[in-house]
Amino acid sequence: MTTADIVEVWNGPGRQDGVLTPVEPRHNGLHPSPSKLAFEHWYFDAHLDTGHVVIGFLTKRRPEDLPFARPWVEMMVYAPDGTRRQVSQRYPRSATSFSTDGCDVRVGHNTARTEFRTDGLPTHHLRMAEDDLVFDLQFHNEVPSWMPGKGETRFGTKDSFGWMVGAPRARVTGAIELDGVRHEVTGRGYHDHNWGVGDMKKIIERWHWGRLYVEDYSLLFASVLTQQRRGGHEISPLMLAHHDEIVLSTGETRLTEGPARFDTTAGRTYPEWVELHVPDRLELRLDVVRVIHAHDLLDDLPVVRSGLVKPLVQRLVGHPGYFRFESTFDLTVRTEAGTERRTGSTLHELVALT
Repeated sequence: MTTADIVEVWNGPGRQDGVLTPVEPRHNGLHPSPSKLAFEHWYFDAHLDTGHVVIGFLTKRRPEDLPFARPWVEMMVYAPDGTRRQVSQRYPRSATSFSTDGCDVRVGHNTARTEFRTDGLPTHHLRMAEDDLVFDLQFHNEVPSWMPGKGETRFGTKDSFGWMVGAPRARVTGAIELDGVRHEVTGRGYHDHNWGVGDMKKIIERWHWGRLYVEDYSLLFASVLTQQRRGGHEISPLMLAHHDEIVLSTGETRLTEGPARFDTTAGRTYPEWVELHVPDRLELRLDVVRVIHAHDLLDDLPVVRSGLVKPLVQRLVGHPGYFRFESTFDLTVRTEAGTERRTGSTLHELVALT
């Protein structure tokens, strides 16, 4: 595969959207595929007024799963004191359902569904319960749903990766339960949906993903780098909204990584800062303050955890790792009225597969 085989389906002109693709309910529904390498999941997270950050996945199949793996769910809670709780559970296919008409997902007794309000914006209902964790949350969109271009990037004739953001920015209401204690909560949330076909670890080298919110701006970004033998192609969608209007949808984003710092938990390096630049439109710098979650992805394979086997596997596949960062940000937006600057802090992620 070369760069010429990779097709980003932007609406144009160039790698951007002069006109946004209208997001329909079906875009947030199941994308059926006969391929055993088809994958799809629905993701939610919320920063709550209790200080907790909660994350929920409902998954038909993740890209890293075996071809015929059972569907599963995952729940994470980051507490105000920095501790993390994580629960996952797989279910037989007979205990799952996935609608093609819209977001109406069931994995065991865990569900996600979307309804539309009189203002045309969606509200997403998430209900998850595993072990002693319960999420009963509603995500009320404050920004319209969004897709970069037509939602998919194609890698040759067979493989693809899709991304739609059901809730770029949402007001969250509802409740969570921790160890049997119920907390009525409010907060700010996000929901997106990924699907595709192919063995992504053979295509992608690494990706950054993140977003930030201030009172008047919302920004989402991803930066996906394909492996060098796949062209070393950078796919960098970015969305900027001003209040409730999406004002920029582009793939003409350049990402620069700062000096590398080694993390012993993940067994690999991460950049001390990341900069994003969209010519004549915006600049963003993220300075890592704290690694709040680091993970050596080889530890997910029991046979590889051995001190004898792991060095051999690392020589073959590298040092795959996951990071979730807390960073300060400095955002500069250039508008017809002039230049605006916003600062704050946010969370963002890095997944490196080699």
